Amino acid sequence: MIDPEQTEFCAPNERACQSNAVLIAEDDPIFRRVLQSRLQNWGYQVITAENGARAWEILQQDNAPDLLILDWMMPGIDGLEVCRKIRERQRNPYQYILLVTGKDDKQDVVKGLEAGADDYLTKPFDSGELRARVEVGKRFMTLQYELIQARENLRYQATHDALTGIWSRTAILDVLGRELQRGVRSSSSTGILMIDLDYFKKINDTHGHLTGDAVLKETAHRINLSVRSYDFTGRYGGEEFLAVLSNCGPDDLRAVAERVRRAIADTPICLEFKSIAITVSIGGVATSKATTDLELLSAADSALYEAKRNGRNRVEIESFDVVGLNVTI
Repeated sequence: MIDPEQTEFCAPNERACQSNAVLIAEDDPIFRRVLQSRLQNWGYQVITAENGARAWEILQQDNAPDLLILDWMMPGIDGLEVCRKIRERQRNPYQYILLVTGKDDKQDVVKGLEAGADDYLTKPFDSGELRARVEVGKRFMTLQYELIQARENLRYQATHDALTGIWSRTAILDVLGRELQRGVRSSSSTGILMIDLDYFKKINDTHGHLTGDAVLKETAHRINLSVRSYDFTGRYGGEEFLAVLSNCGPDDLRAVAERVRRAIADTPICLEFKSIAITVSIGGVATSKATTDLELLSAADSALYEAKRNGRNRVEIESFDVVGLNVTI
């Protein structure tokens, strides 16, 4: 049910809000209030710090602003040092820094930019110039958030089944490989469930493929709700689903499988003006031994065949007690 590749970035709406958030680090209280007032009048959310040390503390917090206005000359940690510290940690996403100072010598400008500043504003400055330079930073950050979201959308599409929204075949098999390795390292059991819709072809032939798609989506939804919160589910192919359960022995595996079976069989799927009763057959296998994903999948497929052969709408669980030996329980 969980996603092992959850992005570290905020949701798009959260990031959009952050593009309007600005951190001001300025030790002069009058100048700090002037900056704060102007930025707020322009629609920005402003966080203030009275020195570089306080600014650095704020930047350690979750969802700290990514648009920063730093005064060069501050007691303790100055703006230049804050710039260096930010760039040294190579935070992702990038933080845009506008360095403000009374220094106007070209060598000072170069020094500030080399320390990691993206732009430079000399005191005293024109209000219009300040707004324009802050807007440049905002455009930069907005573009970055859009690129991040586009990348995450592409990654999601590459790893998730387009119809059901759960893991794709390739992704769930990658998860299985990682969980098997983790199980060996931690001496814990890994289980899988092969879940197949009974008589799905008949549903398509009787009600049409659009109804069949709706049945697949609802089945995936019920499986997701029935497994444990830290388990993984994917579409293995067609009307077949695969669940990967870490730290799960045969008894727990059977309990989860029965919960999945009941969740699907006990309540018909209601679609517009029709109600469709569906069932699934489930084959499961658990092992704490070193084995390959192909061996485990083969055993689960064998158990699934037994469930089909024994009447469908049932669960068959196998256990790898010895490498290469599977025993139905």
